[in-house]
Amino acid sequence: MANVTMIEKNMEQVTRKQAVVRVLVKILVYAFLIIMALIILFPFYWMINSSLKSLEEYKETIPTLFPKHVLFRNYAEAFDTASLGSLFINTLYVGLVSTVLSLIVTVLSAFAFARLEFKGKNILFAGLLATMMIPGELFTITNYATVSIFKWQNTFLVLIVPFLVSVFYIYLLRQNFLQIPNELYLAAKVDGTSDLKYLWKVMIPLSLPTLISITILKMMGAWNSYVWPRLVANDANHKLITNGLRNAFSTTTGDVNYPVQMAAVAIVSAPLFLVFIFLRKYIMKGVSRSGIKG
Repeated sequence: MANVTMIEKNMEQVTRKQAVVRVLVKILVYAFLIIMALIILFPFYWMINSSLKSLEEYKETIPTLFPKHVLFRNYAEAFDTASLGSLFINTLYVGLVSTVLSLIVTVLSAFAFARLEFKGKNILFAGLLATMMIPGELFTITNYATVSIFKWQNTFLVLIVPFLVSVFYIYLLRQNFLQIPNELYLAAKVDGTSDLKYLWKVMIPLSLPTLISITILKMMGAWNSYVWPRLVANDANHKLITNGLRNAFSTTTGDVNYPVQMAAVAIVSAPLFLVFIFLRKYIMKGVSRSGIKG
């Protein structure tokens, strides 16, 4: 009996130690996550904090964590100074048109590589995947040379056409299409269904999460684009949000009204925050569904 009692006590001690270790691990994990969250969120907090200050307070030697006088008028001034209304319209137009056309190209290409049989399909697809290893700067150089020949500078065409095809989106959607049983396609062909009808009625509805993910990522890419618009479409009528904010707040003396500029950045960033907060589950769901079958 004494031995049994000792064994039970030892087991209780081991169980307590394991419970303590689990609690400590959880505390360390949550502490690490909280610290990382604060590190990530601090720049956004500083952006909002700076956007509510006066220029004199912003230039103080010792920065303040909270504005002494909250200036919401910085946001109205930023909207007027940078002509954010026209910049929003230009960016939305380019984003919507490029997204719709890119979806059409992506869906048709992914369907062809996933279901249709033609000579050289695998070689062609492998060649497309190989282009993903080429640095984007090289595409910028070749695209600029091409649009210069066509004289597309300072037009909406130059902002839309060069980036309609995304190999990554085609690969992502193709992987999703491959998860749909091929028997459905063969049965549809026996019933006389055309490829386009089968694509529209069967494959697109079943792959909707991935298509939503592609749509969101494409719109975010158009919203954040900076180098290419600044290179080829830098006139007032075709400026997008990112390059439109670049010099909008500089004075003739070279000084920059940083609080107003931060207010403009906050306004521009708000749509992306909302998209990520409310649609992040679609992004994760679409990407995860496309990575199961190779």
